[in-house]
Amino acid sequence: MQQTYTMKKLNTLFFLLAACSFDAQVISGTVISKNENQPVPYVKIGVEKENAGTVSDAKGNFSVDLSGLDASRKLKIEVPGYEPYSETVQDFRKQDHRQIFLKEKIKNIKEVNIKVKKLVDKNWGVNTRTKHVLYSVNPKFKKEDFLGETALEFNASKRSKIKSINLNIASYTSDKPVLMRYSIYSEKNGFPGENILDEEITVELTQDMIKEGTYTLDVNEHNIWIQGKFFVGIQFLKEFEGRVNISAALFRTGFIRKFYGDWEKMTLAAPAINIDVKVDKSAKNTKDEVAALGDDLEGLISDVSQYQAASENSGYGKNKSTGNYLELKDTKLYYEIYGEGEPLFLLHGNSGSIKDFYQQIPVLSKQFKVIVVDTRGQGKSTDTSHRPFTYIQFAEDIKALADQLKLKKINIGGWSDGGITGLEFALKYPENLNKLIAIGANAFPEGVDERLITHMKNQLLVLNVANKPEKFDERRLVMIMLKEPHISKKDLSKIQSPVLVIAGDKDVIKQDHTEMIAKEIPHAELKIYKDATHMIPFEHADELNADILRFLGK
Repeated sequence: MQQTYTMKKLNTLFFLLAACSFDAQVISGTVISKNENQPVPYVKIGVEKENAGTVSDAKGNFSVDLSGLDASRKLKIEVPGYEPYSETVQDFRKQDHRQIFLKEKIKNIKEVNIKVKKLVDKNWGVNTRTKHVLYSVNPKFKKEDFLGETALEFNASKRSKIKSINLNIASYTSDKPVLMRYSIYSEKNGFPGENILDEEITVELTQDMIKEGTYTLDVNEHNIWIQGKFFVGIQFLKEFEGRVNISAALFRTGFIRKFYGDWEKMTLAAPAINIDVKVDKSAKNTKDEVAALGDDLEGLISDVSQYQAASENSGYGKNKSTGNYLELKDTKLYYEIYGEGEPLFLLHGNSGSIKDFYQQIPVLSKQFKVIVVDTRGQGKSTDTSHRPFTYIQFAEDIKALADQLKLKKINIGGWSDGGITGLEFALKYPENLNKLIAIGANAFPEGVDERLITHMKNQLLVLNVANKPEKFDERRLVMIMLKEPHISKKDLSKIQSPVLVIAGDKDVIKQDHTEMIAKEIPHAELKIYKDATHMIPFEHADELNADILRFLGK
């Protein structure tokens, strides 16, 4: 049975701080409601702009470690329905026993008659149910990360009421109920701002509350009306034995913070939080006409988690019987060969690998010698240089592999970055190229949808700030998409090999840009797939395979 704890509006709260016997920097105490003289459970206590703090337990007891913190920083306590409390760390350390009163927010409530002509049901947010891209909550791994908070952005162009908040959970293992807090934040400078709730919403989550992979929290009685940009946040409050894996969507933007530290963007993936709302169609719009953001790439990147799962299980990209390496100066280039006949190289997209062609290899290898390659710095291929990646460099790697295999003339099928590499190969080695299939390729960065460009810029900013050595290749892969290629119309006109230019009508590559590429290449054929995104080899595999065989068979 669902249990929802609501912190009622109290006139005051006070903290009874017990002296710490083991470390002067660790302050222990109890949170108590002054009016009801009862412990207040699960209050977040932290220091502004610091990833340090704690959460009181079920009996209101807490211990907060202030060691090594700037004494001038403010210790903060925020409870919905009350004025925020803050005190410098220095002053907080001075007293072992004291009372801290939180003032209730006073609202002048006027009787308002809201005339609603029409309420329309909508669902906004991230709905993926993948089990392969996850936001994992594991208390044993790292306690301070476990007590962090994550949020997703929404935007209501019309006044709307939140009926329920849904969380898509891929797996749940716990020895006891998992305690969670839900928050609704206003927007400030593109990040979550103030909590707009009048009362706390806390839930004890159990396995039986998750129905078909989704936990639905009914918040209709809380009467939460929103308009404009806002954020829905979740936080786990109590340690447990086990793990909760929340589905996550790639290339969506989420937000995360620890205690009262600064919010940070997560640009690679966002947790599957979505909300059911009733939209007042009779209300006036805000300036932003977008019905619901949920994310800056809404509708641009489709959920391909099912294809990624299938590719992982295909065996391609890790086939020891056919896999091999080509050792060059600063890379070990991994490749696999399937079938016999005229050579056809398949080149994957940015951050991809051989397995992405799991639906193409078994079909095309019946008529061609299919050579699938992990581009340097991706898949199983390494790169020991510290130079920025370039598509010309990728093309040079393909030429080196063709030479190693004693192949004088090859066909190339390239998807996304692989298609760009194919175009560069056509320009640099025209005598070595027979035919090229370019799927979702661009000739210069301006050919990419601005929303994806903005997303990548944000992603690069996060990577640069983190500056983690293990993320070096990831940074280079983002940079190459932002800065390259530089293939002009004049360059395209020099390509003499037959080229099949393919893209989706919902691609991240602008359609007029794709049409320009096909127009400028003298012997090009253009095909725009209907109801197709950038993920054509995944989502339209049969049609793509047939088109490749037809084109190469001419």
